[in-house]
Amino acid sequence: MTTWLNAPFRMQFRVIDGLTVRFAQSRFTQGNSRGRECALLLSPWLESLLAFEPIWSPLAEHAHLVAMDLPGFGRSQHRDTLLSPRAMSEFIVAAADAFGLEHPHLVAPGTGTPAALFAAARHPGRLRSLVVGSGAAAIPLLGGPLRDWIEAPGLEAFRRADPRQFVAGALASMKRSVTPEAVLEDYVGSYQGNRLAESVRYVRGYPTDLPVLAHLLPQIHTPVRIIAGAYDTTVPLANAEFMAERLPDSRLDILEAGHFTWEDAADEYAALVTSWWSGTTGTPADIARNATSRRRSGST
Repeated sequence: MTTWLNAPFRMQFRVIDGLTVRFAQSRFTQGNSRGRECALLLSPWLESLLAFEPIWSPLAEHAHLVAMDLPGFGRSQHRDTLLSPRAMSEFIVAAADAFGLEHPHLVAPGTGTPAALFAAARHPGRLRSLVVGSGAAAIPLLGGPLRDWIEAPGLEAFRRADPRQFVAGALASMKRSVTPEAVLEDYVGSYQGNRLAESVRYVRGYPTDLPVLAHLLPQIHTPVRIIAGAYDTTVPLANAEFMAERLPDSRLDILEAGHFTWEDAADEYAALVTSWWSGTTGTPADIARNATSRRRSGST
C-alpha cells in the first residue's frame, strides 16, 4: 500500500519483525543504494515521518534516505514489548537490516534519541554516526510537561485526551515556523483512538531505561552529533549537555529554536547533519582519525 501527500517522497508500508510500519525512501538513479552513503531517519513523537519534509531534499543530496515511523508512533503498528528505548533499539537494528542499510547514519531526534544511543551501545560498529537531540537523557533534567506525562498515575487521562489539542499544544512551542495543515492532520491522525495513550507507554519507560543508558554513554564510540534547541522547555538543554559530557566522540550544537529543531530551524539543522555526515565518511580508520582531529580541535 502506498499513500501520497505533498511531500518530496512517497509513503509506503512494509512488514518488519511481524509489524506493519510506514516508511519513505529517497529516489536514486542507479536502481539501488549499494555503494552510496545511507541514512535511517526515525520520526519523533508527537509527529510522524512527515516531520522530515523540511530537511529531506538537502539530506537526500548527500545520502540515500529511509525514514520510518517507529512501532507505536506515526502510522506504524505497535507492540507493547517494544515501547521502551532499550527494546526499541533492537527494532532499529532490525529495520536497518530489513532495508539493506549496511552501515547507516542514524538521525533520531526527540524520543528516538535514547533508543538510538542504546542501539549504538549494544551493536558497536553497526552504525556509521548518530544525530540526536531534543531527547531525554536523565529524569531529573526533564521539563514539566514530559515529567507530568511520565509521572501520571495511569493512562486513562491520555485515553480521554483530544489528540488534536495534545499535538497542537506541543507544536505551539516552535518559535520560528508553523506546521502545514496537511502535515498537522497526519500528526493528529497518527494518535487517534487509543494510539496516543499507547505511545505514552514509551516515555513512561524512561525512569527504568535512562539510568542504564547513562552508564553506557562513555562506552559509545560511534560519532554522535547532538542538536538541541536553546528554548526547549520539554527536554531542556541540560539533557544535551549531559550526553555531550559523557559521550567520548560527540559534538553539541545549540540552535535558536524550541523543541522541534528539525522543523523550527530546518535550514541550520540540515546543514549540521550533512556536515556531520561529511566528517564521518570513509573507512572505520578514517572515522577514527576524524574523531581524533575533532577532539584535538576542542569539540565537545
